[in-house]
Amino acid sequence: MVSTERRVWQYAHVDQESIRRLAAELQISPLLARVLVARKIHTREMGLKFFSRKLSELHDPEQLPGISQAADRIVEAIKHQRLITIYGDYDVDGVTATSLLWHCIRLAGGRSEYYIPARLEEGYGLNSTAIETLATQDPAQLVVSVDCGITSVVEARRARELGLELIITDHHQFAENFPEETILVHPRLPGSSYPFGELCGAGVAFKLAWAVCARLGDGKKASPRMKEFLLSAIGLAAIGTVADVVPLTGENRVLVHYGLSTIGEKSSIGLKALLKAAGLHEKSSLAADDIGFALGPRINAAGRLGQARLAVELLTTDNEDRANKLAAYLDELNKQRQSLERKMFKQAKDLVNDHPAWSDEKALVLTHDEWHAGVIGIVAGKVAESFQRPAILLGPSTSADVLQGSGRSFAGFNLHEGLVACQEHLITFGGHHAAVGMKLSRKHLEAFRASLVDFVSQNHSVEPGSAPLPIDAEVTFQEISTRAIEELDLLAPFGSANPRPMFAATRVELAAPPKTMGEGGRHLSLLLKQHDKTLRAVAFGQGEWAEEIAAHAAIHLAFQPIINEFRGQRNVDLHIKDWAPAT
Repeated sequence: MVSTERRVWQYAHVDQESIRRLAAELQISPLLARVLVARKIHTREMGLKFFSRKLSELHDPEQLPGISQAADRIVEAIKHQRLITIYGDYDVDGVTATSLLWHCIRLAGGRSEYYIPARLEEGYGLNSTAIETLATQDPAQLVVSVDCGITSVVEARRARELGLELIITDHHQFAENFPEETILVHPRLPGSSYPFGELCGAGVAFKLAWAVCARLGDGKKASPRMKEFLLSAIGLAAIGTVADVVPLTGENRVLVHYGLSTIGEKSSIGLKALLKAAGLHEKSSLAADDIGFALGPRINAAGRLGQARLAVELLTTDNEDRANKLAAYLDELNKQRQSLERKMFKQAKDLVNDHPAWSDEKALVLTHDEWHAGVIGIVAGKVAESFQRPAILLGPSTSADVLQGSGRSFAGFNLHEGLVACQEHLITFGGHHAAVGMKLSRKHLEAFRASLVDFVSQNHSVEPGSAPLPIDAEVTFQEISTRAIEELDLLAPFGSANPRPMFAATRVELAAPPKTMGEGGRHLSLLLKQHDKTLRAVAFGQGEWAEEIAAHAAIHLAFQPIINEFRGQRNVDLHIKDWAPAT
């Protein structure tokens, strides 16, 4: 039987004198200082800058390539009452970007609609059929893409042929050729001097809204009414930023910090309804995890199951009753998505276990005729993480002879390069180093599997079970107080490029037998003791560890400490990420 693999713990090398000096200069705990030094923040100035997260640190939107021309055209369209259609994407970033720009234009007195392509029928990004439909409906309208379009050379040409004015705003990787004679807004365009290239689609949309609001004010500053809108819009930008897993550094760190701290009080009617449906409405401020695990999945579920327009409607409606109904429906869609995910992940693991020969292969290519195209990418990520190797999952398409699916990389392997090397077996493919999508003929499945496995074997050095798990510091339970863990929130928001601190503790004992919880016992609950201190721990999705952990008198733990709020009480829980027997 093929089992899931564990990690190699990689401890940060730190200088003890730097830790003592930083703790004294910043007046912080040694624990926080250890994490900062582990993350290459070792001077007072670097620490203060990292802790700052002020709105004044956001860059002037006029520095963004193309934004001046785009904002001018939008303001002109608003003044002349031309229809402005926002062409978005069906993921959280696209939905929040669409909603943000829609609110801006409507509040400014403009006419605005939105178009979200159907995920399963139309696929990602601009498509010529949609462009033709929009041109037929109103050839005089202005179409503004958000979170898509930078590679849409053919579609932009079609819009030009039809006389349809198009502005493209995006943040994705671009190809060699760009859409011609089109205003392009993108933080990393060739020749760009914009200081921060990692904005997501909603971040770019926020900058465009800012530039529009300034023009509608005195040219430099927005009116008080539009300024208030911009401050509330940061919440939408924050949701898109966290959900799109862009690095939480630079401007993204500022946007997410401010957005999370104000999202409750500055939310729209629809967002308030969604917060309530997700059980977050009573929290004074949110954490990035609340977006990643609660808000984001509910918005994403609509797009994954082909109903992304409903998510945009929720975030733009001013009808409280409609908002509550939509939020409840998205909550139900999310439950369906979770059920599909669990079923597909089990089927994927069963497939691997039923083929022992695959245990030594450096990549997995799995197929099943029941797999849902809207969820397959999430499950591919879980399979890649679980088996510690790149994974491609394929399911049925609209053609009986064609498979379509998604792949996720592992440990930095460039999966897109892998598909380029195997493209003779594929009909279409796209993506980037970490995530890809493709279509192939069923008759080419085995040839594709063999070709990809061979390419990964020759170009990927990480063996299953040898991928690193970065550890910020080794600690004892005595160091893990509520106050110490609360102080770690100075490092927040946590996410891509700024993960929640990871600690290790050695020779930890069970204070009670392990318990499984959740549907099918898929989660693990532990009561752990080290010396005289006991802490509660949980390992999500790892109920299968229970029997093995119970067999050991003591274990070593890799974990992230979390403050758990329940009925007014704040306690520390450990979220276990890995463990090993204490020998």
